[in-house]
Amino acid sequence: MKALSIDAQTLQVSELDIQMQANTTYTFFGSILIDELQTLNKHIIYTDANALSQAKPAYFIGEQLIIGDALIVGKEEYTDLDVSITQEELSALLREECNEFYSQALSLLSQTDLNLYRTFLVSKEGETIPLSAEWVLYTFNIANERTQDYFLNELEKALENGEAPEIYMQRMAGLALKAGA
Repeated sequence: MKALSIDAQTLQVSELDIQMQANTTYTFFGSILIDELQTLNKHIIYTDANALSQAKPAYFIGEQLIIGDALIVGKEEYTDLDVSITQEELSALLREECNEFYSQALSLLSQTDLNLYRTFLVSKEGETIPLSAEWVLYTFNIANERTQDYFLNELEKALENGEAPEIYMQRMAGLALKAGA
């Protein structure tokens, strides 16, 4: 099966010929903790769930924050397929610049075992909404500088006080939803 990989150090996109089996992602990442992101239409992006705590490089595929190396395979419903996106198309979607807000937030969060993509539930006006820490970072990234400073200062305090990063992110998600109302 044709797949694409992204080297987080160089952002080099490579084509791979793989056999998708139960241990394929473990073999690629050397880890059983794998995140599956569906950012690309009819594709799955596999990443190492430990990449944040290992302080691996961050980059973007479009607007999707990715940490560490990535493996991309085609996917339609439950069937693995050859990738249909080309190396050139994927390369054009890559952005390596992480601004100061992302850099500081990821540096603080790398000291934790937070999973950026695991969803948690937040309530707004009686509706329960699944969100993730990655969404919280994205949302605060587009906020003004004062709000970003607040987020980073409060994150640092929360971590120093031993608060679970998941709880902090859930609280900030609630604040972001209220501010958007």
